[in-house]
Amino acid sequence: MKQNNVVVTGLGMVTAVGLDRDSTWQALKAGRGGVASIRSFPTEGYRTTFAAEVVGFDPDTFMDPKDARKADRFSQFAIKAAQEAVDHAALGELRDPYRAGVIIASGIGGMLTFEEQHARLLQRGPRGVSPMFIPMMIADMAAGLVSIRFGMRGPNFGTISACASSGHAISTACDQIRLGAADVMLAGGSEAAVCPMALAGFGNMKALSSRNDDPATASRPFDRERDGFVLGEGAGMLVLESEDHARARGAAILARIAGYGATADAFHMTQPDNDGNGGQHSMLAALKCAGIPPGAIGHINAHGTSTPFNDKIETLAIRKVFGAHADRLKVNSVKSMVGHLLGAAGAVEAAATILALKEGVIPPTINLRNPDPECDLDYCASGAVHAQVEYALSNSFGFGGHNVTICFQAVP
Repeated sequence: MKQNNVVVTGLGMVTAVGLDRDSTWQALKAGRGGVASIRSFPTEGYRTTFAAEVVGFDPDTFMDPKDARKADRFSQFAIKAAQEAVDHAALGELRDPYRAGVIIASGIGGMLTFEEQHARLLQRGPRGVSPMFIPMMIADMAAGLVSIRFGMRGPNFGTISACASSGHAISTACDQIRLGAADVMLAGGSEAAVCPMALAGFGNMKALSSRNDDPATASRPFDRERDGFVLGEGAGMLVLESEDHARARGAAILARIAGYGATADAFHMTQPDNDGNGGQHSMLAALKCAGIPPGAIGHINAHGTSTPFNDKIETLAIRKVFGAHADRLKVNSVKSMVGHLLGAAGAVEAAATILALKEGVIPPTINLRNPDPECDLDYCASGAVHAQVEYALSNSFGFGGHNVTICFQAVP
């Protein structure tokens, strides 16, 4: 059976450094971070008091206010990013709604709604809980609401694999197109977990940075003094199409998805395999799927969480895959600027990787001031790098040992 080539024709983003694609991209290129003390709730008594919050976001500017009140913040982010991606792709009226689908990831879903309604249960009893609690909270609802908004009646669901969630969403959406089940897919991830429960939970397991005296430099991937990730929020969305479908309608193609790979560490609940085998084989699988040798890759958008284990083990995995070529790679982590968006991280980072290929500009890894001897690659620490690259990888690794790598190809 002939497999269809898959291309990207539209991008949308909502992050702590920008409420849309262009403002986010300009901030990333400039090395401008969005980490600051939390504004949305009091943080006294918490181990960590800062995050990469989306500030100034108003769903009423793109949704009916009544509909906005029935959607959790993570769904609102998804709708905003999806609308931007659809507009960017100039998708227009769907020729066949049943051949257009939506797959949107979220690692946690409507946690803000869960917290709010649990408080109402304790204060008012069972009758105080909103009848909209369940549909607002469940993690698949972003995909459902986006499909309703655009009338997309094809494959429609969410993926949940912690911080690899939107990597799986994009890969699975590719499968729908490659195997002929769809012509168009909206794929990505959304997360809105900057809230008391998440801050306490991640903080108490000592996964978060506790650099409360200097939040702006707290996310410092690959740095010797890194002490944990910074919680972020936002969304990233991609419009994927079969190349034949995109060319038939005259769409501008941003990049091709050349291949992807997925593995499991089968090692530990939260810690990556010490030998880097999971990440190594995820990257090898993506290269095999793309049909290219390791030496064809010029850039890797790393998972790069700023945690002690992840960064050194990801570096080890890269060296295992690329050997001597690893020293020629341009590696970066945009989490240094937007924080860790959990289930949405892979989608935002995929969008950044595509823009890097398209513009020939690789955003920097900021706050990397004290190199770790165990993290010895070129992490673009001195600023954005101008480089024309044909192939790039984007890594997403998650609690539970989930690993996804997507290979993107530049389009002349």
